[in-house]
Amino acid sequence: MERIQTTERPGWDEKAEALGFTWRHLDGARYWDERAYYQFTLSEVDDGIEEPARELHQMCLSLVDEVVRSEELMGKLAIPPDSRDDVADSWAMKQPSLYGRFDFAYDGEGPAKLFEYNADTPTSIYETGTFQWVWLEDMIASGALPPEADQFNSLHEKLERRFKAIFPGGGFVHFTSDPDSIEDRQTVKYLEDIAAQAGLEPKFVPIESIGLDADGRFVDEDNYIVQAIFKLYPWEEMFREDYAGKIAGSRTQFIEPAWKAILSNKGLLPLLWERHAGHPNLLPAFFEDDPRIAELGNSYVRKPLFSREGANIELVDEGRRATVLDQGYGEEGHIRQALHTITAFDGNYPVIGAWIVGDEPAGVGIREDRSRVTKNLSRFVPHVILG
Repeated sequence: MERIQTTERPGWDEKAEALGFTWRHLDGARYWDERAYYQFTLSEVDDGIEEPARELHQMCLSLVDEVVRSEELMGKLAIPPDSRDDVADSWAMKQPSLYGRFDFAYDGEGPAKLFEYNADTPTSIYETGTFQWVWLEDMIASGALPPEADQFNSLHEKLERRFKAIFPGGGFVHFTSDPDSIEDRQTVKYLEDIAAQAGLEPKFVPIESIGLDADGRFVDEDNYIVQAIFKLYPWEEMFREDYAGKIAGSRTQFIEPAWKAILSNKGLLPLLWERHAGHPNLLPAFFEDDPRIAELGNSYVRKPLFSREGANIELVDEGRRATVLDQGYGEEGHIRQALHTITAFDGNYPVIGAWIVGDEPAGVGIREDRSRVTKNLSRFVPHVILG
């Protein structure tokens, strides 16, 4: 694995604009950054990223099957008592999942280490599935990369196939997010486009425009019943909304299903470690009220059960505490995970996003930052496979 500096494509920004890639920079700060790329060998990707992602996903599914049968474990994950049946029933009914993303530390040498599983509302799919592939094709066409250069990237195709599998008869599907969030709206627009290619009829509805009718059915602003919906809105927040008690009776099919609330929770990490201690792709992790946290000593990462984009993640290194991006997360509790040093490449710390679609690994997207905590505007850098 190498980080290779290169030259930006002439006119890449105009091309991105024409393709609808809106979340590529913000207030002058780069998000998409093609002044460098990460180069892997095929074995590094196959053995170091793809297979661990496949195995960890199966371990996660086994854990869901255990958690839905346990009030104690549901409580540890801060799932509200009134919503636990929703989670358990969604699993019992085998409600299908669309996608998720593991975040790994990996440098091509040691085993990948799991930082977290973004299993409910992951973004960065457009830049992974389409724009970095366009970059690869352009780099090959210009001679900057050889013709045999490749990527671990079947995200777009597998998402299309997954939509067809979830909705084999086609039909009408709502999509929702915060319409004012550029990143979220771009993600949902991309999924709407893929859904249309899969033979579905997508309709976007702003999340604040969804209401309940007299029969307890969710409806959009035109009073159409929401029978199936992709929602870029996390379950931990939905469970705390006024309508939480109406979710089951609405008969709506949610993508992602409620059981994903178990996997998108940082409490997943100590539960996995407890069941698979010593697994090469896991880091030691404990709930904060567990006396075994003493095993971590004075170097660890303190994570809220719920947080987004690096918010309220605290790094403690030999007792020294790094500055925290405080966005108010942590009320429901914290876990501690062993501090794992990310290998720096040219002063940048990359985190490998390993995508899962359905139950299959589907690609890689890389975010890097000068900080050891990946945040909202940490740069997305493309990758290639050579050798």
